[in-house]
Amino acid sequence: MVKAAVYNTNAEVIGEIELNEDIFGVDVNESIVHEVVVNQLANLRQGTKSTLTRAEVRGGGKKPWRQKGTGRARQGSIRSPQWKGGGIVFAPKPRDFSYTLNKKEKRLALKSALTSRLLQNKLIVISEIKMDNIRTKEMQIMLDKFKVSKALLVLDNGDDKTCKNVILSARNIPGIKTSGINTLNVYDIMKYDNFIVTRQAIEKIQEVYV
Repeated sequence: MVKAAVYNTNAEVIGEIELNEDIFGVDVNESIVHEVVVNQLANLRQGTKSTLTRAEVRGGGKKPWRQKGTGRARQGSIRSPQWKGGGIVFAPKPRDFSYTLNKKEKRLALKSALTSRLLQNKLIVISEIKMDNIRTKEMQIMLDKFKVSKALLVLDNGDDKTCKNVILSARNIPGIKTSGINTLNVYDIMKYDNFIVTRQAIEKIQEVYV
């Protein structure tokens, strides 16, 4: 059984937690992780870029000069691609970049990402984070104790006030992103240097993704 240390908010070890090997002990498949990250980024693309082809640029109906006798190359329109103000040869048009991957690939990539964080000692399990009020300074102090500057903070999906206070306290800290169990994804796990998770959240992860 894989184990990880459990810390309090003062970065002191207060115990350990057993982790499911089917989630945190799999063989890391780098190729499937890369494939899922590319898929996520492609699905985020708006695909709204649009420029004009020579058929869409206004003007250029008149031939610039006669076909022969000028000593210059023949030209049919001042809106041809080689002219300033002309159309674009292969003009990008609005399109949908998204595509789908099967659920098994996504789940394997997520497990590989979580396992890699554990193997790299980038997984930090905190017993609980309690905040009665929104305190960005307190959140920053806690992160400084763990010597963390860029991290994904994963919380339980509870709607209690404490959870909301933690999210709001971390929102304005550069390099810190909060996530719930339902929004956990491979790209965020790999993007941030550290994976900070509460004990309650990691137990739910093991229930959902087993």
